[in-house]
Amino acid sequence: MHIAYVVVTIVVALANGYAAVLNFAGAESVRVVADEVRVSPRWMIPFGILLACGAVGLLAGFAVPVLGMAAAIGLVVYFICAVSAHIRVRDPKVAGAVSFLVMAVGALVVGLGYHNHW
Repeated sequence: MHIAYVVVTIVVALANGYAAVLNFAGAESVRVVADEVRVSPRWMIPFGILLACGAVGLLAGFAVPVLGMAAAIGLVVYFICAVSAHIRVRDPKVAGAVSFLVMAVGALVVGLGYHNHW
């Protein structure tokens, strides 16, 4: 379980860190998605901060497990809201948000399993 916990946590942290950088940089792909789900582009920096905090929190969870669990829960909530935003506007390109939601749930599940919080 230790290897799964480490690998999943690092992969999810890297994915969310990359997404945060795209938000901070104002990448065209982020702006297109924001337009499609009718979210103002000025929200991209706050969203990037949330993603970055989630990524850092997951990694901090190696030293302080409660931070990792809190970060994973925060990312799950964030991506539930993201999926909801896509569904609200009937956007057929919801797969990206769903994949990040699945990764966040995976990080939460392996974290809970590794730290015996079942």
